Amino acid sequence: MRLGVFADVHDHIDHLRLAVAEIDRRGCDLAVFAGDLVSTLCVPHLRELACPLVGCYGDNEGNRVGLAAGMRILGRFGDPPLGFRTADGTRIVLTHQLWLVKGELDGAEIVIHAHTHRPRIHRDDAGRLIVNPGETSGWTYRRPTMAIVETQPLAGEIVDLAEMPRVARRRINRSSQYR
Repeated sequence: MRLGVFADVHDHIDHLRLAVAEIDRRGCDLAVFAGDLVSTLCVPHLRELACPLVGCYGDNEGNRVGLAAGMRILGRFGDPPLGFRTADGTRIVLTHQLWLVKGELDGAEIVIHAHTHRPRIHRDDAGRLIVNPGETSGWTYRRPTMAIVETQPLAGEIVDLAEMPRVARRRINRSSQYR
């Protein structure tokens, strides 16, 4: 399975739209969100996803009730840590802040977290793939990023959203209609 992983949007709609377009362009089977949309302004843009979404709250969500209502039609959304299995059986633990999963990693093959805004993919001592997609917003480090993760074989890559081809960016800017 191919996962499109993103986090720390912080209401940067333009970069969120780039992330959604990249997830769709790559033919991802599942979008995974690791927290901090911040407001419900982002929810309509997530309706452009061509795949289901699993996500968790971050520490900066301003309207959790509104986000929960809006996300209900897109997929599963809840409090971290959130454990789930993909359709191919891969076990994932999803959280915003990594410290929240201490002691809850048994059996996990992938741990997805965010919060630091720094993109990084590595393996821990137990062989788990640890994925921080960085910040979709680009507010902090001026580098909007996301990650693409393959479950078979287990691997991931950081995608720099600022490097997207200009043609794709123009197409996104012209399709700003809400559904």
